[in-house]
Amino acid sequence: MRVAIVHDYLMQLGGAERVVQALHELYPEAPIYTSVYSEKIVRTYFPKATVHASFLQKVVGPRTYKHALSLYPSAFESFDLRNYDVVLSSTSSFAKGVITPPEVCHVCYCHTPSRFAWRNHEYIGEKDMSPVTRLILRAILLKLRMWDVLAAKRVDFFVANSKNIARRIQTFYQSESVVIEPPVDISRFHVSDHVNDNFLICSRLIRYKQIDLAIEACNRLKLPLVIIGTGPDEVRLKAMAGPTVRFLNQCTDREVAENMATCRALIFPGDEDFGVTPLEAMASGRPVIALNEGGAKETVIEGVTGMRFKESTVESLMETLTAFNPADFDKDTLLQWAERFSVSNFQARIAAFVDIAAKHHAEKFAKAGYAFPVESTLPGAPIPFPISDLHTGQTFPAFGPRVSAKNCPDQETEDLIRR
Repeated sequence: MRVAIVHDYLMQLGGAERVVQALHELYPEAPIYTSVYSEKIVRTYFPKATVHASFLQKVVGPRTYKHALSLYPSAFESFDLRNYDVVLSSTSSFAKGVITPPEVCHVCYCHTPSRFAWRNHEYIGEKDMSPVTRLILRAILLKLRMWDVLAAKRVDFFVANSKNIARRIQTFYQSESVVIEPPVDISRFHVSDHVNDNFLICSRLIRYKQIDLAIEACNRLKLPLVIIGTGPDEVRLKAMAGPTVRFLNQCTDREVAENMATCRALIFPGDEDFGVTPLEAMASGRPVIALNEGGAKETVIEGVTGMRFKESTVESLMETLTAFNPADFDKDTLLQWAERFSVSNFQARIAAFVDIAAKHHAEKFAKAGYAFPVESTLPGAPIPFPISDLHTGQTFPAFGPRVSAKNCPDQETEDLIRR
């Protein structure tokens, strides 16, 4: 089976890029198509991959690539993907907009529907710009939202990274999706016998992540807080930080793992689409204090893997921090929960889904007079065994539910594909 991987851009290493890493490990012969890439990122994290960039590679740079919003649709539509059986896109914005022939099966792993198109008040609110510039940007985003709807119709099968995102796919694109959570490289993390009093935040410093809530709460309670990360909100956040708040800026993977293993708990104050960082903390044996919104509602189990504060206010977070006791959480339980999201589990579920989707797509076109072979790429290991759901104590299948407007119950994957 000839597979191509498509991703929005390879300019930094975040959760989405780690998904691409896992996909390329699963399909090592697959080339990666992307709008622009950093040679350092590709050389370091994708050394064996054949990477094809769009014309934007010669137009934008590391500081300007996100400013060329209106050019990205043309960039992805310019790729010639006729010579593949399956196109596997990984996207939170433009990659799903590639144009594939009808006989090519397009599976989209959706991290979130395009935030600039569907949550543009939040997106524009982060930018410092004049009223005229803001008005122009709104007009551009309106056109991009229209294109985004058309681009979603080019996808044959959606895979959502959480139930939260599956609901958005249904709302914005009127499409169903199967839930396969993103991978966590639990081998990067370890459990420590030494735990200090510091709370930890590990995040890009961006306004929508609401790190200011944690800083202000720790200021008032005089609690030690370590913040790892950089970003456009850094100056403002440092200005409001009290004496108990410390910034470490950029850290190596080893330093991040050490801080994860020794923190009192991770604070996750934003409304995130999914959020891999809480699972990394759990893989380190540490609980998480998270806002009761978004992906955290699926990964942070109250009283088992952490605590959730109800409202996006300093007072609500302070109340939860005051009630938090690290002794209430069992390291083995945290590790067991994190292992559900391992890279190998993710890869086996993706491979099984892609195999079934491709075969169903081939059968559909065979009936219409087309015929082409589709070989299985499923690894020798079986689909992961059912895992205990800590929410209910019940067992759920390796594949998450296919979510529609009515939130369909779990069914066999083959049945889901054929609906």
